[in-house]
Amino acid sequence: MISLAFIGVSLGIGLVLIGAGYGIAKIGSSAVESISRQPEAAGSIQLAMIISAALIEGIALFALVIAFQMGGKITENVLIKTAEKSATTVVEAGK
Repeated sequence: MISLAFIGVSLGIGLVLIGAGYGIAKIGSSAVESISRQPEAAGSIQLAMIISAALIEGIALFALVIAFQMGGKITENVLIKTAEKSATTVVEAGK
């Protein structure tokens, strides 16, 4: 059961990184295409591109922090269950 939780967190991290990479690539390609069509608007297009890329990076960082926290909670629960199981085994062995 716990291993499935680790797989879920790992998939979440991977999807976040793939999504952020795709989003920034799409912004970059659209900006280059827009600048090639209207070179006089290059400044405003670059500004919008940088703001959009920063927002995507912020969302990706937030999602990664949440995923790592979930991984930490899962690890904490595994350690607690392992300690409880060990304590139960020691108590049963002493009887």
